[in-house]
Amino acid sequence: MVQNTSTFKAFRVEEKEGNYIGSIQDMEFGTLKENEILVKVHFSSLNYKDALSASGNRGVTRSYPHTPGIDAVGIIEKSNCESLQVGDKVIVTSYDLGMNTDGGFAEYIQVPSEWAVKLPEKMTMKEAMIYGTAGLTAGMSVLRLTELIKPEDGKIVVSGATGGVGALSVSILSKLGYHVVAITGKEKERGYLLNLGAQEIILRNEFEELDKKPLLKPMFVGAIDTVGGVILENVIKSLAPIGVVTCCGNVASPKLDLTVFPFILRGITLIGIDSQNYPMNYRTKVWEKLAHDWKPEQLNYTCDEVKLEDIQDKIELMLQGKLKGRTVLKLIE
Repeated sequence: MVQNTSTFKAFRVEEKEGNYIGSIQDMEFGTLKENEILVKVHFSSLNYKDALSASGNRGVTRSYPHTPGIDAVGIIEKSNCESLQVGDKVIVTSYDLGMNTDGGFAEYIQVPSEWAVKLPEKMTMKEAMIYGTAGLTAGMSVLRLTELIKPEDGKIVVSGATGGVGALSVSILSKLGYHVVAITGKEKERGYLLNLGAQEIILRNEFEELDKKPLLKPMFVGAIDTVGGVILENVIKSLAPIGVVTCCGNVASPKLDLTVFPFILRGITLIGIDSQNYPMNYRTKVWEKLAHDWKPEQLNYTCDEVKLEDIQDKIELMLQGKLKGRTVLKLIE
């Protein structure tokens, strides 16, 4: 149904005397520009960037008031482009959505048409947001890793395994037949990770305390790292010859204290994953795989569904490191 009101609801973050306050507000529709689309949002999801934006991180969002939400899925209600039509179901993730462009924590988004990917036929809108940017990042990480490493080659380690990217990476790799080792700082989540498909669990503090030598005993043939810092350092040093690691996060630290020995003595490959501006042909390929042969049986097990009025509490929990899996925001009843 096409919008017939002059306003819509959004979770807006405002700066007040140095504090950043979020509240649900009524917003007016803007004028649709050339090659833009207006999407009625059905679902969004909560990511760490959203939590940073909602708490006033100027490295993510430069100016306020602002609507966070780097993920959205919904139905086009107005279109000023030829490639996408009214009624098309589309996924919008990454680019500048929710950063300096008002994002998916709202009933509507207005964005450039080139930011949108058509929703695959065998994927529901809720599933698209269980994936979201985290799933897209996990999918890109798995894609690049599986180009070089096969299940029979040996063990794959995933760091930050209870987070959005980590949990989905564990699930997808397990479905593809890999022996997955999960690194986590949350010992109580051992059962959760085993249910996702992990076959071994390593506690973060134990892995951080490995020997400081330039090279360590080979433990894995591949890795998906979501945290950076000492964990990534030790992952690289623990890879077998011709091992591969993808890197997509820096929540632990953006710095690495390494020698070149893992790279020149073992031929290790380090692949950076930047889902924000990945080429559209990669995006489309990953979304199709996530809709079909990569879809984990445990996909819904990684999800907690909330409403717009609940999002502030979830943001605070995320900033405290107390969330696991994915938080999906439902915008329509």
